[in-house]
Amino acid sequence: MRRRSGVYWLMESRNYFVYILCSKPLGVLYTGVTNNIVRRVYEHKNKLADGFTKKYNITRLVYYEIHHSIESAIIREKQIKHWPRSFRVNLITEMNPDWKDLYDELF
Repeated sequence: MRRRSGVYWLMESRNYFVYILCSKPLGVLYTGVTNNIVRRVYEHKNKLADGFTKKYNITRLVYYEIHHSIESAIIREKQIKHWPRSFRVNLITEMNPDWKDLYDELF
């Protein structure tokens, strides 16, 4: 797993992303997986995806990982989803101590 910034790296084929969104720092968390993080977070931010994130106004990208296979991304997503909340909070805080929205950094 590697994390790099820049839209060209993000849009290379065969990249899959595990990501965590929140409603506010230390707020409600959502973990997902996608092959296009820019599009998917845009959908969450603009409430184009019905469900949990729309209901709880979860729009801030606070964590993501890059994987090179969908299988490893799905395994990681399931692992993170089954962790206690405190583990997920620590994961986010290690990478993003201020819990800032990372969406703009994708560009």
